[in-house]
Amino acid sequence: MLTVHHLNNSRSQRILWLLEELGLEYQLKTYQRDPVTNLAPPELELVHPLGKSPVLTDDAITVIESGAIIDYILRHYGAGRLQPEVGSDGHEQYLQWLHYAEGSAMLPMMLKMYTARLGDAGAPLQPRIGEELQRHLGYIENALQGVDWLVGDCFSGADIQLSFVAEITPLLYSFDTLPNIAAYRQRMQQRPAYKAALKRGGFYAYGSDET
Repeated sequence: MLTVHHLNNSRSQRILWLLEELGLEYQLKTYQRDPVTNLAPPELELVHPLGKSPVLTDDAITVIESGAIIDYILRHYGAGRLQPEVGSDGHEQYLQWLHYAEGSAMLPMMLKMYTARLGDAGAPLQPRIGEELQRHLGYIENALQGVDWLVGDCFSGADIQLSFVAEITPLLYSFDTLPNIAAYRQRMQQRPAYKAALKRGGFYAYGSDET
């Protein structure tokens, strides 16, 4: 049985969404952030030494990192769904987006959020961070021009992986100049499986106001 070790109000929400899209049965073990520090509880370190979420356990197998978890679920339980055929050009694009979301795209976003807490001390870094943030959001915006989804205009695990980027974008940058990302975010949050995952996972600050 698949078990998702889910930290409330975190990126592990994506894994619940994937499982709901596939209609798979899974166990959910929820961990609560510390109300003062907002950090994960030490109990997560009993599941994996890093103490981070998400973590997926499948009997004796433990998988960490959202991209690796999405890949594992689709390879073992997806039955060909939510990813292009392995070896196809579309699958190569899919893999790039799957890794890009938590790699190049996430770095300037995290830097923006963390340095904002430093006040004047973080000011010298803001121009460079802003340039990189604009570069990556522009790249995603252009990729979504004229299409609903990233790879072959078909909904896939890559869209689920990139969802957090789309969800936190309005906290860091105006949607006024990013209409494609704004519409993309809305399409995601209107999917029935997305809404079902929210109900299963509990409060999620970046979810749709309608769910």
